[in-house]
Amino acid sequence: MKDSASATKTISLKSYGIDHDNINYQLSPEELHQITIEKGMGREASSGALAVNTGEFTGRSPMDRFIVKDEITSEKVWWGKINIPFESDKFDALYDKVIAYLNDKELYVRDSYACADPDYKLNIRVINEYPWSNMFAYNMFLRPTEVELEGFDPEWTVVNAPGFMADPKVDGTRQHNFAILNFGRKIALIGGTGYTGEIKKGIFSALNFILPVYRNTLPMHCSANVGEDDDTAIFFGLSGTGKTTLSTDPNRKLIGDDEHGWTPDNTVFNFEGGCYAKVIDLSKDKEPEIYGAIKKGAILENVVLDDNGVVDFSDTSITQNTRVSYPIHHIENIKQPSIGKNVKNIFFLTADAFGVLPPISKLTPAQAAYHFISGYTAKVAGTEAGVVEPQPSFSACFGAPFMPLHPAKYAEMLSKKMKESGVDVWLVNTGWTGGPYGVGTRMKLKYTRAMISAALSGELGLYNYEKYHIHSVFGVAQPRECPGVPTKVLSPRATWDDDEAYYRTAFKLTNAFRENFKKFEEYASEEIRRGGPQRYAF
Repeated sequence: MKDSASATKTISLKSYGIDHDNINYQLSPEELHQITIEKGMGREASSGALAVNTGEFTGRSPMDRFIVKDEITSEKVWWGKINIPFESDKFDALYDKVIAYLNDKELYVRDSYACADPDYKLNIRVINEYPWSNMFAYNMFLRPTEVELEGFDPEWTVVNAPGFMADPKVDGTRQHNFAILNFGRKIALIGGTGYTGEIKKGIFSALNFILPVYRNTLPMHCSANVGEDDDTAIFFGLSGTGKTTLSTDPNRKLIGDDEHGWTPDNTVFNFEGGCYAKVIDLSKDKEPEIYGAIKKGAILENVVLDDNGVVDFSDTSITQNTRVSYPIHHIENIKQPSIGKNVKNIFFLTADAFGVLPPISKLTPAQAAYHFISGYTAKVAGTEAGVVEPQPSFSACFGAPFMPLHPAKYAEMLSKKMKESGVDVWLVNTGWTGGPYGVGTRMKLKYTRAMISAALSGELGLYNYEKYHIHSVFGVAQPRECPGVPTKVLSPRATWDDDEAYYRTAFKLTNAFRENFKKFEEYASEEIRRGGPQRYAF
């Protein structure tokens, strides 16, 4: 145990197979910050935040994510390229090797929990090889009180060993890194990668199985906030679509920025105790709340600092996926506890790099189910090797890499909740306008904010012909007017200089939608199938 004024608690890890007592238990973020710097594992930025480099991996590795196939999971998990099976005996052997490796390391242990609703509380113990990984766990999971710690009984354990390298031929992994969920032993085993996102996504994936299977509760890869009238809004979206940015609104209280549950009694609760935001091109003017949250206690990942510790947020020489984690209380305008009721609006965010989707459109229930199952966004040139022009990217339920069950299960639950609560559902294009990536420009954040504000306030009006135009290709209803947004911007075709090129590109995208949806057709009703684009190119 390390000497420390506040680190007076001790803990034994013998039940995990760890025999030594070189364990730092429940250290404060200030202590972990300092230890990281002293060990040469990070620098302090001019803002006071800790800056670290996660090493070889600067993002998740979906092909190296596994679930142990056993009596709990074998019949329920949707096995395939997303949920890759792992043998129980292989897991046990690999776990023992990781524990043997950690028996020679100074460790950092944190007890925390997930799910802000006390009826769903999941106690978690996190065992880390690195101090800054443990600080990340402090930021991202919910923090128990001293009283709660006295009788703390962990239900799930995260074992995180970035320095351990698996031997694929022996251990059954694809390569040296891995993230494996074992529902029988209630362990998330992570090795060979320093990317902290694997820690939180491991627990998120576990809850995405536990909540629908055992609690009739819908887990969602979304952000959420609540207005002055206690109306809750939910924002679904993949990385880079604006989920964190758009839910962090000075006029609404933030519930959470990434992972939530929606209960049978129409309550939405945050899984987490912090935010994990992308910081590429971050500026104080455009995103003041997130910018202001980057201070002592926050962790910047894979950013570039100058000699004075000043971050260049436009520098993506390490990765496009630069990140910051911070406890949610770094944002001033938050809902406490992180629970909302009375869901009124749902926004599906997509960064359409083809520039053909309307910047905002209202969806029918069938269209909402279709687009939820599809989970569309687009990759732009340069974000991945070999991507030289926009490519459609589909991730079912806007979070396929974390969904152990078949996407239709989550879609059915969402569709039922939408009908029960009478919510309005909107498709919002935060991507390109005036042409595809490389020709057009990114939708202005101020316009997107104005459209979302108008939807929340009811200013976009009732769903009728006078107020809306039905898009001739996608069949969605785009508003004719919106306060604070030029009328031309609301019509994607009007922003293009070439009508023929617009329609050719739009039909190209509809064909991609249809091709992607083929794998879901046998599980989807006729109503949902007709929620997609119906027009075909000649």
